[in-house]
Amino acid sequence: MKYGINLPNFGPQIDPEGILAWARTAETAGFDNVLLSDHVVLTDDANRRSPAPFYECLATLSWLAAGTESIRLGSGVLIGSHRHPAHLAHATATIDRLSGGRLIVGIGVGWTAQAFDVLGVPFTRRGRLTDTTLETLIAAWTSETYDAPGSAGTHRVHNGPLPLQQPHPPLWIGGNGPAAIDRTNRLGTAWHPLHPTRGLCIAGVASLAPGREFVPRIYFLPTEKSVESPDRPLGYGTINQIRADIDFLSEIGAQTIVLDTDPGDQRLRRSTDHDLDLIRIAGESLGMSRVAIL
Repeated sequence: MKYGINLPNFGPQIDPEGILAWARTAETAGFDNVLLSDHVVLTDDANRRSPAPFYECLATLSWLAAGTESIRLGSGVLIGSHRHPAHLAHATATIDRLSGGRLIVGIGVGWTAQAFDVLGVPFTRRGRLTDTTLETLIAAWTSETYDAPGSAGTHRVHNGPLPLQQPHPPLWIGGNGPAAIDRTNRLGTAWHPLHPTRGLCIAGVASLAPGREFVPRIYFLPTEKSVESPDRPLGYGTINQIRADIDFLSEIGAQTIVLDTDPGDQRLRRSTDHDLDLIRIAGESLGMSRVAIL
């Protein structure tokens, strides 16, 4: 099993030193990847969930590429329609090349209606616009030129650098509904649901096309006492309960699991030092290969 970690690149608890410490601690502890969240503009609806300051995803990933050595770096997930597809293709190819082929590109449709309005992107068309973005990424990542539409007609775009990973960086499709699974089957390499229930995991995996990976993001919120609620989220409970959750996910096909130490309520958010301790505990308790308790 490979493990990723969700890095909260937002909120008053985090700063540049903390972001770098997160990535380096995860790298030392044996994590395969570290993922950052995305908001191009932080409107009120998003700020309530992920408050300012919010460090821009692509710029931060590029910076982390220079500050780490082996851990893969990714987005969990980019809002697919909030950047021009050609710009996103160029930026991600550059980061993949500069990082030595360590980029994971997670893409989702987004939910912040206010941000769509600020950016002039039709909220009701976000699914189709996300598909267009994914199609452009694949075309741009896999050819030295590709055709792009403009107001005066179609133009040939010259690429470079191309991504180092072949045929292209992994495309993890975020979302918990049927549309996300369909999008994964058509355009993605993995389905990346957020805090899925056990039932959703089973049904979703059964709907994935052959060759598509299942990469769930679950909590890593260990407790001292066993959590007996029938609605206990995956990853919340004693270490033994969390191990049992991971065994369940492995049995239904997960080969990579992303852990999330963010409780989802900013009133419960802990300090960076506490989160770094959780990263080390995860590395030790889940038997990652490069564990080093600092």
